[in-house]
This record gives sequence, structure tokens and C-alpha cells, in this order.
Amino acid sequence: MTALLAEHITKSYTSGHVETPVLQGMSIALNERELTLVLGPSGSGKSTLLAILSGLLKPDRGHVAALGEDLWKKSRADLEKFRLEHTGFVFQGFNLFPALTALEQVMLPLAYLGLPRHTVRNMALASLEEVGLASRAHLRPIELSGGEKQRIAIARALAKKPQFLFADEPTSALDSVNGKNVIDALHRVARVYGATVVCVSHDTRLAADADRIVHMADGRILSDVQQISASAPSRSKSAEMP
Repeated sequence: MTALLAEHITKSYTSGHVETPVLQGMSIALNERELTLVLGPSGSGKSTLLAILSGLLKPDRGHVAALGEDLWKKSRADLEKFRLEHTGFVFQGFNLFPALTALEQVMLPLAYLGLPRHTVRNMALASLEEVGLASRAHLRPIELSGGEKQRIAIARALAKKPQFLFADEPTSALDSVNGKNVIDALHRVARVYGATVVCVSHDTRLAADADRIVHMADGRILSDVQQISASAPSRSKSAEMP
């Protein structure tokens, strides 16, 4: 079932008198319970696409519908509320606070939902358990490996059971083993919680574990391939899009 739909998305950046097109009339439909991997070189527009799909960046033209609602017809307050309630984010740099323990990192965004503290704590512990780090809940970032830090970031993103999870280069600083652990955790978010998970990367090692692979270049989709399974050969889902 389609959960997130972008149609005819165009985005350019302006520096002085120079306008640089980044996305050129892109359209894509993303499904629930699916991990979509968006691959492409630096400058291909994949991070801009992620920002637009997640409601962080407004396109110049086109529209984005999430759960049947047009994101960019919402007021700023309603859009922020939508992101708080329905989306989670995982970034390349982990974005952890040095002074907080792993448990406190995961509890932090939950506090904005207005839940009782004991409920927030239990939800955070369950999320850490989901990524296999409940035993590390008392540790601060300096005491964790890179792979553990990224899994903490994933636990923080999934603690509120979001319907959308967006990951921007989540494995770029990790070795192959930790990268595999991270992509497995993202895949589990899609499977167990029914979330729509979108991961942008230039790391082709992740391709075997995605449900769907979208290749981008120069602001366009070159190919969109639906995997038969996470480890099986794939088949083409759509041809080049205009």
C-alpha cells in the first residue's frame, strides 16, 4: 500500500545569480513495510529528495502526500506536529548528545509527546532492546562503538513507532559488519512496525538487504528495482522516469 507519494518534484538552489537544478520533475511512490534504498553519487539529489519527502524542505514545484495528506498544504505548526508524531530520522553523524546515556538519548524525543516519564522510559528501553543494546543503556557515546552509536540513533528514531523512517547515509562511517547491523535494524523497522523506511546512500553494499533499490543521477531516477527478496535476484519495477 502506498504511504508516501511525491509527484513532479522540482528543486533548485540559488547562489548569487547562479541557479543550480537539483531535482528535475521527479515522481516516486513508496510503500509501507518496505525498505527503499536510494543510491547515487554525491550531487545526485538523493539527500534533497529525502529532505523533501520527510517534510524538512519545501520543493519549488510538485507535491508530497503522506498518509493521504499533502504535506506542503499544512501550516508550519501542523507540519511540525506531523513530523513529531509520524516520522523518525537517522543521520550520518549520529547526532547524539555527549552528556546523555543511551537510554536518555532515546527518551529525549519521546518527552515531546507529553507522555508520563515511566511510559517514556519503558518505551525507550523496549526500543533499545529492539536494536540489541538494552545492556548498554547506561553508557554515554564516548563509551560506544560507531556501530552502537548508529543503532542508538535508530532506537531513538523508532521508539515512538513512526510510520516513516528516513536515514541519510547511515553507514558511511561504519565498517561492513556494523553497516550490515544497521541496515538489518532498518529492515526490521519496516517489517515489524510496518513503517515506510527510506535510506539514501552511496554505499552499494546495502543493496542486497533492501526491498527496493532506486538509482539516481543528476536529479533524476535512472532505475527503480523491486527486490524479490532481501537476498534473491531482483527484477525491474519501472523504467527511467522523466
